[in-house]
Amino acid sequence: MAEYGRILVIVMIVFLFLVMIEKIYGYYKGEDTAPYMDSVSSISAGMIFSVKAVLNISVSLLTYGWLYNNVAIFQLEANILAFVIAFITIDFYGYWTHRIAHQVNFFWNHHVIHHSSEEFNLACALRQPVSLFVKFFTFILLPAAFLGVPPVVMAVAIPIQFYSQFWYHTRHIKKMGFIEKILVTPSHHRVHHAINPEYMDKNHSQIFIIWDKLFGTFQEELDTVPAIFGVTRPAQTWNPIRINFQHISLLILDAWRTEKWEEKFTIWFKPTGWRPENFEIKYPVNKIENVYDFKKYGTQHSKKLMYWAIAQMIFTLLAITYMFNNIALIGLPNVFIYGAFIFITVSSYTELMDTRRFSIFWESLRFVFGIGIILYLGDWFGLNQIFSFANYVIISYLTFSLLITIYFVSTDFEKEKIAIA
Repeated sequence: MAEYGRILVIVMIVFLFLVMIEKIYGYYKGEDTAPYMDSVSSISAGMIFSVKAVLNISVSLLTYGWLYNNVAIFQLEANILAFVIAFITIDFYGYWTHRIAHQVNFFWNHHVIHHSSEEFNLACALRQPVSLFVKFFTFILLPAAFLGVPPVVMAVAIPIQFYSQFWYHTRHIKKMGFIEKILVTPSHHRVHHAINPEYMDKNHSQIFIIWDKLFGTFQEELDTVPAIFGVTRPAQTWNPIRINFQHISLLILDAWRTEKWEEKFTIWFKPTGWRPENFEIKYPVNKIENVYDFKKYGTQHSKKLMYWAIAQMIFTLLAITYMFNNIALIGLPNVFIYGAFIFITVSSYTELMDTRRFSIFWESLRFVFGIGIILYLGDWFGLNQIFSFANYVIISYLTFSLLITIYFVSTDFEKEKIAIA
């Protein structure tokens, strides 16, 4: 846990640096693809995902270690051959889990967060799920286990393959010639994130585009069809925690509402977006009918609210960095308490970004929870060991944050709207 946390700190720094470079590049090219509020929401989603990942809040129905111990016919060393086999197998696994997530109602819930941005930029790559608590498809890694790839090799190759998917979430890199025939490129992935009828459910590959070409899901980006991004049932919120559970909430409601008992069970495994007959009329949900004519969510905001959201995001990044660098000092179970504080924090300021009055509940809860932590532990998870007045800084920040939230709510969220980049 501690080592993974330190690695994630480095990864976060590198990714955020690249996000800023993309923003600056787009601004000076006159093609800014990263609106501030959208980017804050995306980075916030990445932050809570990283906390969940470090705390390892998930279980696997079948572990790779079990597969390796029971089906391996060879015993490979941790050498280049083992890493090559591991990487190819993981990418094959990634293609199929990705494709299933797009095609099955239940599994779409944990993937919809990644597609929820109506922009396409490096920040949206950080929109990763916290709603996936059970891993179902480890068996797809069977080829690597059968050939005897050691678990330690898989443990290294899996994060490398995962983080290698970051770079191609951009509109600034156009088609890349011969590379397009081998690797997933920004052009390929723009198609994947698009909601145009021509592009839907295409290009599921993660590193090697060959899987889509082998299994019939490849679609080239067309010059005559500009990609429109998002999901056909738009999230209409900046709160990544809400987005993570929107789809599953609708499934639960529809399963409860339907009078047909078989549908209460089959709805989970129907094609993504399927609802019982006439439910779109009886229980309508917002859905984009014309992808070329819809209003993006929250493209205008008060500048004050925007600056405050950015400030809150920066505080949360600093808090997570401290957490990841001091997991051993914080210890168990306190690290889970810290994680809960981060989740409440993100929910609080992203609810405020949505201009929801309920944000004052989350901010009040965060204030009480934060003060309670200091009273219970005596300081902020050992921060007093670094500087003695840390308690006063944290209490002052929590108080100021609560007052700012009250200000925004009481002034009706600065109703004057100012277009921003």
